[in-house]
Amino acid sequence: MIDGLWQQLKDEAEQVILEEPLLASYVYACVLNHKDLASALSFILANKLSDDVMPVATVRELFDHAFAAAPEIIGHASCDIKAVFERDAAINAYLPVILYLKGFQSIQVHRLAHYLWTTKRRELALFIQSRNSEFFGVDIHPACVIGRGIMFDHATGIVIGETSVIEDNVSILQQVTLGGTGNDQGDRHPKIRSGVLISTGAKVLGNIEIGEGAKIGAGSVVLSDVAAHTTVVGVPAQVVGKPQSETPSKTMDQSIFNDEV
Repeated sequence: MIDGLWQQLKDEAEQVILEEPLLASYVYACVLNHKDLASALSFILANKLSDDVMPVATVRELFDHAFAAAPEIIGHASCDIKAVFERDAAINAYLPVILYLKGFQSIQVHRLAHYLWTTKRRELALFIQSRNSEFFGVDIHPACVIGRGIMFDHATGIVIGETSVIEDNVSILQQVTLGGTGNDQGDRHPKIRSGVLISTGAKVLGNIEIGEGAKIGAGSVVLSDVAAHTTVVGVPAQVVGKPQSETPSKTMDQSIFNDEV
């Protein structure tokens, strides 16, 4: 799957150069000068995260080491690319996902921070988290566990706490918080199961479970468990029905009016 996706990205890059020559040097630097997806991603992300204190070469070495030591990171990234392509109505090619979409990019930066956290390089993990927040406007604690096939749509203002868990094939929109309810220690953040859609501006707080295939309505404040394949909305959130799809994360349908009661 990864090799096929990489070839598709290269083909799209060649087409972009034909259609917009002013982007030729950028596209070559980000895609066509690289041997595989891992190399391209490490280049793109390192150039965004680096600053005057932490140079590009140093940050890129971190990505390259993480990708080599934990190749599943690239496998997850390829699933994330496909997720965005399939779910985002504004995207009709794979290349813009890796070049321009900060939701995708911030997830991949988190994957580096999480790798560093789990390999006991925690100060460095916190530095990467900080840069992710500063550059992309997405704040994810490095300890947070994130699966594959994840989409952050628009992504600005997403905040995800330390003990949060996000399983596979989840979609989260801008201004969403997965947070705690106070300053308690220990397991204190939400567990988001596969197929969940968390709509714009929702706040999911506490060590609660959002069941598989659930939908959280826009602007909701969720303070208790949500059963699988259930739609909730409001402040505090209340059950209003059942999503029309078994996996609302894939349909991206934030409307609640057609959900079964």
